[in-house]
Amino acid sequence: MGSEIALASTHRIIKKFGAERVSDSAADELRKILELLGENISRQAVELAFHAHRKTIKPEDIILASKNFIK
Repeated sequence: MGSEIALASTHRIIKKFGAERVSDSAADELRKILELLGENISRQAVELAFHAHRKTIKPEDIILASKNFIK
């Protein structure tokens, strides 16, 4: 299964916060975690839209769904 998030993107995220060097394995681990988090938030956002009798996912669905995963 291919990744939705580019490895270079996770390198940039880590470097943005001060890392001089980032191993590919560290960037890959961040990518896996971000994808899992994105999948879980997306799944819950779809459920929220379905519950509201909508087919369109709105920003408020994502925000509300993310509150269960991000503190």
